[in-house]
Order: sequence, then C-alpha cells, then structure tokens
Amino acid sequence: MSHAAEAKAQYNLNKLHKRLRRGVGQAIADFNMIEDGDKVMVCLSGGKDSYTLLDILLNLQQSAPIQFSIVAVNLDQKQPGFPADVLPGYLSRIGVDFQIVTEDTYSIVKDKIPEGKTTCSLCSRLRRGILYRTAKELGATKIALGHHRDDMIETMFLNMFYGGKMKSMPAKLISDNGEHIVIRPLAYCREKDIEKYSVARQFPIIPCNLCGSQDGLQRQVVKEMLQDWDKRFPGRIETMFQAMQNIVPSHMIDKNLFDFAGISKDSPLAVEGDMAFDKPDMPKVPVGLLLDEDEPAATAVQFVELT
Repeated sequence: MSHAAEAKAQYNLNKLHKRLRRGVGQAIADFNMIEDGDKVMVCLSGGKDSYTLLDILLNLQQSAPIQFSIVAVNLDQKQPGFPADVLPGYLSRIGVDFQIVTEDTYSIVKDKIPEGKTTCSLCSRLRRGILYRTAKELGATKIALGHHRDDMIETMFLNMFYGGKMKSMPAKLISDNGEHIVIRPLAYCREKDIEKYSVARQFPIIPCNLCGSQDGLQRQVVKEMLQDWDKRFPGRIETMFQAMQNIVPSHMIDKNLFDFAGISKDSPLAVEGDMAFDKPDMPKVPVGLLLDEDEPAATAVQFVELT
C-alpha cells in the first residue's frame, strides 16, 4: 500500500471511530447508561457488534469524566466448531478483564427444538438466565449488549408486521426480577458503520450457526427489506429512527397512552395542535437524509492501526 493510500485509509478509520464514539457517548448521556463507580459487564459473542461495543467502551473509559470498570463475558455454548481459544487470546492481548462461562446450551436447544424450527427464542432465554447469574456473581451493575440502531428498527417492524404492536428494543431496561440494568450503548450506531469498523480493525470474528444465521428467519426478511430501502431511498432509515424518538401519543390511536375519552372543550391543547382538517406538511427531503461528502459511496476498507 502506498503512503497516500495508507494515509487515506487511516483518515477513513479515524473518522469512522469518531462517529461511533460520538454515537455511543451520546446514547450513554441521553439514557444515563453508565454512572460513576459502575462495573459494566460487556457481553461478547465474538461478532462484529460486541467487538465494536467493547472497543469503543474501552476507548471512552480512558477519557470519561467518571470512573467505571469493564469486564468482558463470553458464553461458550459448546456449539460444534466454536474456536474456544480465540476470545481468551484476544481479550488477554488487549488487557481487559474477562470471564468465559461454559454452558452446553447448544445440546439443550437442539434437543428441545425440532429440526427446521428456529432456535432463537429458547436460546435467548437460556443465555439471558446464565448472563444474569454471571452478572450477579461478578457484582456487575450494568449489562451491556451489542444491539445497534438497525436491530431496533428491525424489531419495530417485526412487532408491527407480526405482533400488532408499536414496540422496539429499549436502549435501557431493568430485568423482570428488578436485579439487573441492561444497556445498549450502540443504540445510535449504524450497522454499516460497525461492519466497516470491524473489518478495518480486523476483529477475530466468530460466526454463529445457532440463531441469527438461520435462513428464512422473519428478522432476516425484515433486514433485507430495510437494506433495500436504504439503497433505493437514501435517508429513509435515518428518518424512521428519528420518528421512533419523536412519538406524539395524542396523534396516534392508543387509548391507553392518551386520554381520548377525557377530551373536552376545557382540555389543554394537543402537542401538535389542531390538524383535524389539514394535510400535514411534509418536507420534500427526508429529515434523516445525511450526506457525508468526505465518504465515497464505495470505499474499499483497508487494514490499518487506529491512532
């Protein structure tokens, strides 16, 4: 690689890192995800999302105005072909505290789920219980998961199409038993940025053949739909994500969120005003359309060290 090409690749990686760091930092601030003295358990699967999450949190830890510790946890589910030495080697090399939890959930899932059926629901429940137990043993105050913006949008459409609900993944939640706070610091980060970053950083990706990689999953169908929209209608995904953050209950139709029955002439004005007879004014360009002139439409990712 020529000196000019190296400089360009380094520039692109630094810009990508700043974008991801800014997104994670903003999410942490907006949802009060990490507080002074927290012990954050980062769930590391070996995929691009969790590697990126750990990498950015470790970077933020160095300059954050608060003190917090990080421990990486991987659940070895004993799936065939899983390279058990990859994650311990990587985590030891970067010098982060970690724990590998070994539980043969793979055999349980394969025994309980008939061939051809998706395994996600049972697999997820088993993982959740084990990780909650591990967090308690480690004294972790927050559990960080690697779900990103696109995961949240996909979940919203899955619930709309199949569940009849306007519901997505929360950026922050408390477990059913009230003992654990779960956070998703990548909530504002785009999957395509995470993909480019993980390739450039050469994370030792471990493919999963147990859950999300199964053909025909409803989530995979929705993902492909959104990817098609992103190509054909630039800005649509960003606009939808902004819409998820700007909900007006008085202009929806959920009687449990807004007291429609109690409306009278003495009621305070609705947030968006009286639009009963008016067509809403829509911008000609999607509000989420982001143009990054410094980033070519198709940039070849180079392997470089982050400075």
